[in-house]
Order: sequence, then structure tokens, then C-alpha cells
Amino acid sequence: MSEQTSVYQAYQGNTYLFGGNAPYVEEMYENYLANPGSVPDTWREYFDALQHVPAVDGSNAKDVPHLPVINAFAERAKQGGTKVVVASGADSELGRKRTAVQQLIAAYRNVGQRWADLDPLKRTERPAIPELEPSFYGFTDADQETVFNTSNTFFGKESMTLRELMNALRETYCGTLGVEFMYASEQNQKRWWQEKLETIRSKPSFGAEKKKQILDRLTAAEGLERFLHTKYVGQKRFSLEGGESFIAAMDELIQSAGSKGVQEIVIGMAHRGRLNVLVNTLGKMPKDLFAEFDHTAPEDLPSGDVKYHQGFSSDVSTPGGPVHLSLAFNPSHLEIVNPVVEGSVRARMDRRADPHGKQVLPVLVHGDAAFAGQGVNQETLALAQTRGYSTGGTVHIIINNQIGFTTSDPRDARSTLYCTDIVKMVESPVLHVNGDDPEAVVLATQLALEFRMEFQKDVVVDIICFRKLGHNEQDTPALTQPLMYKKIGAHPGTRKLYADKLATQGLGESLGDDMAKAYRAAMDAGKHTVDPVLTNFKSKYAVDWSPFLGKKWTDAGDTAIPLAEWKRLSEKITTIPEGVTPHQLVKKVYDDRAAMGRGDIPVDWGMGEHMAFASLVASGFPVRLSGEDCGRGTFTHRHSVIHDQKREKWDIGTYVPLQNVSENQAPFVVIDSILSEEAVLGFEYGYASNDPNTLVIWEAQFGDFANGAQVVIDQFIASGEVKWGRVNGITLMLPHGYEGQGPEHSSARLERFMQLAADANMQIVQPTTASQIFHVLRRQMVRHLRKPLVIMTPKSLLRNKDATSPLSEFTKGAFQTVIPEQNAAIDKKADKVKRVIACSGKVYYDLVKKREEKEADDVAIIRVEQLYPFPHKAFGAELKKYPNATDIVWCQDEPQNQGAWFFVQHYIHENMLDGQKLGYAGRAASASPAVGYAHLHQEQQKALVEAAFAKLKGFVLNK
Repeated sequence: MSEQTSVYQAYQGNTYLFGGNAPYVEEMYENYLANPGSVPDTWREYFDALQHVPAVDGSNAKDVPHLPVINAFAERAKQGGTKVVVASGADSELGRKRTAVQQLIAAYRNVGQRWADLDPLKRTERPAIPELEPSFYGFTDADQETVFNTSNTFFGKESMTLRELMNALRETYCGTLGVEFMYASEQNQKRWWQEKLETIRSKPSFGAEKKKQILDRLTAAEGLERFLHTKYVGQKRFSLEGGESFIAAMDELIQSAGSKGVQEIVIGMAHRGRLNVLVNTLGKMPKDLFAEFDHTAPEDLPSGDVKYHQGFSSDVSTPGGPVHLSLAFNPSHLEIVNPVVEGSVRARMDRRADPHGKQVLPVLVHGDAAFAGQGVNQETLALAQTRGYSTGGTVHIIINNQIGFTTSDPRDARSTLYCTDIVKMVESPVLHVNGDDPEAVVLATQLALEFRMEFQKDVVVDIICFRKLGHNEQDTPALTQPLMYKKIGAHPGTRKLYADKLATQGLGESLGDDMAKAYRAAMDAGKHTVDPVLTNFKSKYAVDWSPFLGKKWTDAGDTAIPLAEWKRLSEKITTIPEGVTPHQLVKKVYDDRAAMGRGDIPVDWGMGEHMAFASLVASGFPVRLSGEDCGRGTFTHRHSVIHDQKREKWDIGTYVPLQNVSENQAPFVVIDSILSEEAVLGFEYGYASNDPNTLVIWEAQFGDFANGAQVVIDQFIASGEVKWGRVNGITLMLPHGYEGQGPEHSSARLERFMQLAADANMQIVQPTTASQIFHVLRRQMVRHLRKPLVIMTPKSLLRNKDATSPLSEFTKGAFQTVIPEQNAAIDKKADKVKRVIACSGKVYYDLVKKREEKEADDVAIIRVEQLYPFPHKAFGAELKKYPNATDIVWCQDEPQNQGAWFFVQHYIHENMLDGQKLGYAGRAASASPAVGYAHLHQEQQKALVEAAFAKLKGFVLNK
């Protein structure tokens, strides 16, 4: 028997193929003829097979003849006709009901969760959904015992009465677990969920030991909160009471993940329940937590942070072996930790050569209001399936207390039905589960993990619970939510409900009380509550940060490379293999770079960058560069990816020279990111926080666009080390420069970074030559210092011949924090210099040109290339060269209230000699970073350069 025939015969018994359904089937077939991909896979197989089998007459009395339908198909295939098969009235009605049964099944799979028993407080009535009522399809009580074909379900029967079917559907889709999954495009994912849910009717079948373990976790969750509530009255802790099932879910997730081969789990969460997770999931010693409440914890950080922002890590035992748990540090910006966790996970995956996330699992815990309301969630989800940012799927858990903050009315909480509706953009399934049914919560967690491991996609467990106390323990929620808190006040608690349930099942009348007493005793003794926590285990993949601790920014590294190595590397990265046809403009770039490599012409910015990357990967330092259009470079200076102009498919035909530097080189990864700043920068920060040996760079398309990532800059990059002791070497490249392109394409808001600079927390540089970018990039990895590096990169200087460098500056020397006067004639007559102009960035070249025009040989110009930490020693040495200079002028492109002026004036003043005066030359203060009119820009630029040489007036500081 042919394969086509067997497919056809398998469909003969399908209820859709009875005569009364002929119009429906023919419509499906019409869609198939127009576009085979528009119908479900099973129907497409049937229609494919139908044209290769002989017609049958359907003489079996139970069947309506198929011959008219087949003839209609054949006729339609030949002529495109619209012939309709007519059946008898009785057959038509029976066929209609059989079709209606399939529609009923589909309705429950699609929206059955709307009728699920999900609210522990039972505050709302079941909505009217006619599609879930049999009467909607014309069924009456007389049809309850009619038998219908149910072979397309997983209830274990080929046919069922309507009554049996309705019971099965409601048990499966309308119990304490309601699942959304039918919007998935992939048929195999939908069938996976149907089989998983329908075979067990969405009900777990746990044994006695499993139930005791669940009760133990509920007892621990409640026990910690009640202990803290009585011992530390009124202190903020963001209690988990009302959502204790979350701790049971976390326990299940960790143990099940370990049994599936996961070796690391990285957790990100905000405040709600965080202290509970620290103690009852990660195994933080209760006595250490109590010390934080008692304000006796060691204060070994410059600023530190509150206890419910702290991270933690531990190793726990699971059936599959040890699992390392990491809870990420986070600020109060709720969901901003999410991309940081994803980046951390990706770094761990890369370290393990685990491209699908089989060994590393990201877990993100959300509040309902924040998940729906915070835009970073959309940005992070948009990263989930992209090549440079995928982490094999994230398990999201929502502690849904149905109230958001405190005062929100449900009508104002969001514009969607569920707080989880945002995940439909990536077709992630959502498991809504009643927090008062901890067994259902555990089952939902099991299913979510299985799905993630099978399909490498995000999945959400939405634990619908309540919040017994206010947003924090100093809040009185009944002020604005009286009805809700009357119900909460009458609720006995999830642990009590479950303990009573187990008692009725014969698992011990005093089981719950005994567990509660034992937990209280552990709290009083300050003992571990997670058993077993592994205290001596260390993974071979753990990162040693000790070489990077306690180092000063003045520690030098050798960033020059030998001439022979320069030439070898330059030849490698400028050779385009046969079979790759670059664009003519790109070919010219690479031909010029080859000449630069030989020393025939000076080295430009793009070549300086490339040689820094090449030398690093050749030395074993991976490079990860990401941002919008960073492969080519927004200003087309980089061209790190060569696109074959003769390629025939979009996904092949690229060549990356920096991936072909040497046989055993470290990876070079360049990623054109999605149009996101906040999530992408958060991701890269997270990556760098777990890999000190990779040069991790985020490049903004324009420096101004860092605005969109300001929370990451403020809360992680600038303050992560002083708050949490988290060392990080991320590099930001921010194109900055006044070119007459308007307010949003000029300024990377240098002043904001300067304002954030303190405690030697970061490096802020504005290099002006190709050799400077080469050395500063190499310095970031070669020396044993890991601090965020913020580079104000240029735009016009990328092609400015004055900003090129001779080959000798790459094979010797280092990054210059201050570049001295470059005019030898002026330097020889240093005692004749009356004015020193200090500046940073491209305005230097304008000043040099103006000096030549004025023949002002009594003016020296020095460049401050590192603005923070300010290089006092180097800058002071330059000023001392000119003992007769009376005027020191700071010149900048930016408006006076922006740029570096307000910050460097104090540093400059410290290094001035007696009698010298300090002045400012630049644009006047402005509410906007730059003007939008080209002619006005030119006038301002001309005026500020002229002012640098004019008589000193205003803004003068006398030392």
C-alpha cells in the first residue's frame, strides 16, 4: 500500500469528511490549491495524497459517499470550478454537529482558560463566552449522550459522548491551570501542549513524598515571612505572603532542571519575595540576613545597597548533579535586570560552548504590573530568538498579586486582558495557575521547563495569588482597596489550605504544624533552610576575578605590538579570499588598509580599530561588538563584515576578516542588533559581568541614543561596583561631535557621564587619532583593570587625514591621557607662550587651523584625551612647560552647561600656576544639545574657535 493511500485511508474516518461537511472541506481544498502552505500540515498531507488514489464509493452504510467530493476536487483542480456537494437533510445535520464538536474542542483549546478557576480570592464572576457553551453550536440536552469522533484529541478515546467530552475539556482547560498556546505558528508546539494537557486532564498525580516536599516549601515561605514580621516590625521586606507557592515553584524548577542536565541557573527578580528566595531557595544563612536587618552586616563597599537589592550565589544538589544558582543584583528599576540576566547567561553559554542553553537556564521573576508596564520587557523579548542574543529560552514566573503597586484600579492596570499578553509577540505559551493550588503550580513549572528544553523558547508561568500586606510593610492597602483586603483578611493562607488537604488524604493531621515548628526552630538558630547546600563545590567554568581586584587606573599595560606582528595581522585582515566579491567602495577601503599595513600611507581610524581587534583575538582575548549597524559602522568606516555582491541567498555570502586572523584565535563576534538601546546595553553589561577576558563593546548608532539606555548606565555601569562590588569591563562607543546635524545627532551627553564619575568608577576618554583608539582598546584588556570604558568616538575624524597616525605610533608608545603641543617650533619657544588652550575632541583640529591663520605662535594647544579619571600628573606637567603663560582657556564644541567644562575647570584649576587665569570658549548655555540649522551651527563654531584666541573675559577663576 502506498504512503499516499495510507494517508487517505487514515482520513476516511475523520468526521470532517462526512457529506454534510463537503462545503467546508472544499473551501479548505480551495485554499490548498491557491497556497498549500495556508492549510494545516495534516490537511495538506491528505490533499497531496488525494490526487494519487482511486475514487471510492463510500458504500459503507455508516459513511456518506466520498465520490462526489473527490470528483469535485478533481473538477476543481482541472477547471477551478465551484461545484458544491449536496447531502440529505439528516446527513447534513449530523455532519454539522460533527463539525460543531471540532469547533467546540478548538474553542476550549483557544479560550478555555478564560473560564479557569484562577483567582484565590474569587473576586470576579466567570465571563460570558458563548463559544464555550454547547448551546452556541445548537446542541441540546438530547445530544449529551450522542457519540462523536474525538480522535484528534488526547483524551484516550477515539470517540466520546458529548457529556464525556465536555467534562474532559472543562477539566483540562478550565481547572486551576489554564494554558494559552494556540496562537503559536508551529503546529508541533500546539500539538505538544494538547498532548501534555489532555492526557492528564491538567491534573498532577504526585505521590506522598512529593506532596510533603511541596508543603515543606510552603511552610518555609510562610515561616520566614512571619518570623521577620514579628522580629522586625515595620521594616521593609516586600513580603511574599499570599504568594508562597512561588517558593514551591522555584524548588521544582531547580530540581527538575538539574535532572535535565542544567548546571547553572541565573535568576533575575525585583523585590517581592526576594528575601524569601535568598534564604529558602539559594540557602543564604538566616543569621546573615538578620544581621542586615540589625544593621550589623560588614560595610565593605563605598556605598552598599539595601538588602532586597542584593545578589547571591550558591551550589545546590539535584538529581542530575550540582547546580550553580546566581541571583543577580538589581536596582529598584524593576524589570531592568532582565536583559542583564540574559547577557550573563549568554556569556556562560559561550564559555561552555553550549549554543542551545542546555546547561544554563535563565529564570526571570516579575510582578504583574511591571511585566505589563515596563518597556524593557518588550525589548528583551525581541532579543530572544536573534542570533547574537538568544539564550535557549527563558522561564518567566510572574508573582501576580492582582493589584500592581497599591492604589491601581484593575481597569487602569493595563490595556490587555492578561498582564502576560506581551509575550504573544514571540508566541510564548502562558500557564495561568491558581496560587492556592500549589500542586497545579508545581505541575505548571514542570511543563514550562519541559517546553523550554524541548523548543528553546520563552515560556511564562503566571501564578495568580494575592498580597497579604501592602506594597511594603509600611503601607496600608485597605486605604484604597477595602473590598480586596476584606477577602484577604478572611483568607486562611495557602499553607494552611494545603496542610488541611493533605490531612484529609491521610498524610498526618499534625504534619503542617510539625513542619512550622521545625522551621521556626531553624530560624531561631539562624540555620540553613535549604538542604543540601554544597559548600565546597567549585565548577571548572567558574570565573576567577581576583586578578582584576584592587588595581589602580594608573597601572599600565603594554599596548604596542611588534612591527612583524603588525604586518602579519594587517595582511590577514586585508586579504579577501577568492570567491568573495566585495562592493567596489569596500574594496577600495581594504586596498587602502593593505597599504596602511605596509606603512605606505598613514593609518586611519577604521584600520586602527581593526588592528586593535586583530591583535587582541590573536592574543587570546575574544571581542564581542554589538549595536545598531555596527558591522558596517553607522558612518561606514568599519566594514568588519564583507557582503559578497554576487551572493544568491540572503543568509550566506558574508566574510569576516577578523574571524580569520590565526588558526587558534579567540572569537570575534560582531552583531547588528535590533533597534534597541536599553535591552541591548543591559545584555552586554550582563555579558561583561561574567566574562572579564572578553572585550565587550556596545556601540550607539549616534551617541545621543545612549539616552534610551540611561537606566542601565545609571544603575549598573556607573554604580554597580560601589553598590555591589561588581567589577565590569564593558566598553561603550558613543559617536560624538558637532557636525551641524542637529540636536539628536551631535552629543553623547558627555556631561552626564562626567556627573556620574566618582570613586574611580569608570574611564571616560575622547581619543582624536587612529593610534589612540588602537591603544585604548588594547589597554582595556591588556592591563589587569576592569572598569567601564566610555569612548566618545568621532564622526568627521573617521576620514580626516589629520587624525591619521604613522605606523610607528602602533609599534611603540601607549595611550596618551594628554597629548602635548604638537608644533615643535612653539614647543621650542615655550617661554614665549602666553596662552594655553586645553580641549578635548575634534575642536582641536579647528583650533590648530585657526592658530595657523592668526600666526599665533604664542599659543600652545594641548588635548585632554582622558577626561576621567583626570590625568593630573600628565596635565600638570604640560602646564609647567609654559611658566610665562598667563591665560588658560578651556575650549569645547558643546554648550557651556554641557560637555566637560563644569567638571574639568576644577581639575584644571588644581594644576594652574600662581597668577594664571582660567577662561571658557565654547557655545553659550543651551537647553538643546545643538542647533538644527546648518548656517547657525557654522556661525557658532566659528565664534567659539575665535573666542579661544580672544581677550579673556568672563568665567575667570583666579588661583
